[in-house]
Amino acid sequence: MTVPSLTLTDAPTPATSADVLVVAARVARDTVAVLSGERREELEQQLREVGFGGGRDELVRLPGRGAGASLAVIGLPEDGTDALRYAAGSAVRQLAGTAAVALDLPAGDAVEVGAVLEGAALGAYAFTEYREKSRGGVKDPVGSIEVLGSAPGAEALVARATAVAEAAALVKDLVNMPPLDLYPETFASRAQAAAADLPVTVEVWDEERLAADGFGGILGVGQGSTRPPRLVKVSYAPAEAARHVALVGKGITFDSGGLSLKPATGMVGMKYDMTGAATVLAVALAAARLALPVRVTAWLCLAENMPSGSAIRPNDVLRIRGGRTVEVLNTDAEGRLVLADGLVAASEERPDAIVDVATLTGAAMVALGTRYAAVMGSDDLVDQVLAAGKESGELLWPMPLPGELRATINSDVADIANANPGNTAGGALLAGVFLQEFVGRTGDEEDAPRIPWAHVDIAGPAKSPAAPYGFTGKGPSAVSVRALLRLAETISGK
Repeated sequence: MTVPSLTLTDAPTPATSADVLVVAARVARDTVAVLSGERREELEQQLREVGFGGGRDELVRLPGRGAGASLAVIGLPEDGTDALRYAAGSAVRQLAGTAAVALDLPAGDAVEVGAVLEGAALGAYAFTEYREKSRGGVKDPVGSIEVLGSAPGAEALVARATAVAEAAALVKDLVNMPPLDLYPETFASRAQAAAADLPVTVEVWDEERLAADGFGGILGVGQGSTRPPRLVKVSYAPAEAARHVALVGKGITFDSGGLSLKPATGMVGMKYDMTGAATVLAVALAAARLALPVRVTAWLCLAENMPSGSAIRPNDVLRIRGGRTVEVLNTDAEGRLVLADGLVAASEERPDAIVDVATLTGAAMVALGTRYAAVMGSDDLVDQVLAAGKESGELLWPMPLPGELRATINSDVADIANANPGNTAGGALLAGVFLQEFVGRTGDEEDAPRIPWAHVDIAGPAKSPAAPYGFTGKGPSAVSVRALLRLAETISGK
């Protein structure tokens, strides 16, 4: 895990001992304006001479002044918290290979200072565990980041930015691992190791206990693999918590499609199918690290979806936790099967809210592209999730749950089918409609309202596009970590 050391200081700019000092500038009406730092007129002249355009991700290195830090100027074309987070992260990402960086950006209050800290920390990531001959060609991320500025609660701002960076790095590390090494058993072990020094408890169901406790979805998806499935429950329950949020994550450590086999090119990248489980693990641990006054329970639904003589077949019927039966019509619609078990288990504790996170459908990416995650579910909770996304700078978009789609997954032999083969209309929505069936109720009465629930489909943005941007490099993006942590803070009253 690569996480930089962070400091926030109100020392004057010349006092920094960093190797590179970053300031911000923009161009408006063909005029260069340096927005932070000292000797701005001189710097503006230099930027005009080199043709600085002031765009996003535009970083210009300039000669240092005397024995001090060399200068870098990052484009800041817009005002606001999100722009500062993006610029700080972009600068740090592009300055990989530099040991220490200082950022002097125009952050005016604690929220903006926190965004600079967070963006900078997120930009300092690299994964080199599997590089041998090519290791020398990969620059080390920035190891030390100093943000110049002041704000009330500086220590808390640094602690939160560090916790966010650690959570994102944990997700990225897990997703980057090859499926040869990360499978349900080793994923569970890594979850236990990550939680070792935190006030959380970790409970693991192996295949025998899954069978005894009726987790037929997880067992069914995993039975085609020689590496059996697992369910991991991570519980953070501080004594002062008045509310409880449950997080359920899809953890398919590799998705071949099962007997409904994917084409060869469609399997490349399917190690990403466990991103949801990594995300809920990271958020629960971050909540514990920050001592949030809210109970957070993460359910990691882990299986490897493989074709073999023991794999489930189309038309097989699985019995989900709680007894509801599902006819499997597409073994490549497996994520919703493991999530169904997780949603039922989470509902049994009757939390105040349930959020599931999954790289669930290619249809979500068709609808929203590769930067936005789809959110659907209970209106009030969806609004809270969207608000948390906006506050944290995450791109989330609301989607409906059309009631008429429920009839399209009726089964001739079971309570419900997991897919409607041949019908591609509204695939992401259909998955949400299926999941909704497994969300429990707030009381024992049949007409009791469902527990507030939101489904976040991160299939599009879980893996960033080939070209890096802002604080996001190539590979996994750790999307929704920041939004879900902010949601936990909101539910806790912070």
